[in-house]
Amino acid sequence: MKIGIDLGTCNSLVFLPKKGVVLEEPSVVAVSLAENKILAVGKEAKEMTGRTPDTIRVYRPLKDGVIADFRVTQAMLKYFIDKVSGRFRFFKPEILIGIPAGATSTERRAVIEAGMNAGAKAVYVAKEPILAAIGADIPINSCSGNMIIDIGGGTTEVAVISLGGIVTCHSVRVAGDKMDLAISDYIKRKYNLAIGEQTAEEIKIKIGTALSEKEERKLSIRGRDLILGLPRNVEVSSNEVCEVISDTLTDVIQVIKLVLRETPPELSADIMDKGMVLSGGGSLLRNTSELIAQTIGVPCILAEEPMHCVAKGAGVILENLDIYKKSIMSKK
Repeated sequence: MKIGIDLGTCNSLVFLPKKGVVLEEPSVVAVSLAENKILAVGKEAKEMTGRTPDTIRVYRPLKDGVIADFRVTQAMLKYFIDKVSGRFRFFKPEILIGIPAGATSTERRAVIEAGMNAGAKAVYVAKEPILAAIGADIPINSCSGNMIIDIGGGTTEVAVISLGGIVTCHSVRVAGDKMDLAISDYIKRKYNLAIGEQTAEEIKIKIGTALSEKEERKLSIRGRDLILGLPRNVEVSSNEVCEVISDTLTDVIQVIKLVLRETPPELSADIMDKGMVLSGGGSLLRNTSELIAQTIGVPCILAEEPMHCVAKGAGVILENLDIYKKSIMSKK
């Protein structure tokens, strides 16, 4: 049994060869403090965010794409593995987990250890930009350069890939979460209204845009008035959101420029021809590819099912483990 896991800061996806993406859940775990027991994982736990009594804590065990809370991550992995392998657990599965290209060896070891403790026979780790590129149907083994921009919840990774390996790559810990934070800070400043993480994320998903639009979209949100302490409604427009998250997007664009600056000229020419490929949940923000293309002057294409790219790539590698073993494996 082989399982591919995209262990993300915001969402985790599980891929089974021949079945595709079988599980897509938020990377959130709710723990009861009294018995130190895990109450819920995934969607159920996410719904509890910001709504728990003080006996329950909701953790997001991954921060910036790497493990921040080992025990909770391990429990979450175990939950995912059990959920997809069902009753027939005679054999321990082999699992492949995507990790940020910028992860240190300690962070990498933590992922492997968590996977082993969660009941895997062997744990392989592969760099996310490579997985994302495979999942976005980029022919990574050809000798021409391809650029993949993977915007997730905790990290944004930009890599140029040629001949199956990463030529230049940069990873910044600026992505979807930072946008949510910017939105809630702005609403606090401008409207004196406190809103929760989930509301901020909802604003980003429903009306967020990377470029200001002529036809504004509006969204009415609820929060707590900071002065009166009472609940109140305000209306937020898409262009306000656009302005607020522009700093985060500027950071992402800086990283793209940095990678392009370090790319060998032959590969730069290839990228000009083919364009850059956007993947990851953060790239679902409206007009992101247009903004990047305008700023950098290179065409930018959104991969299909950008959220599933890393998980699909993990699946492809698992199906052909023997071929890829040499290139991705660091077995410990």
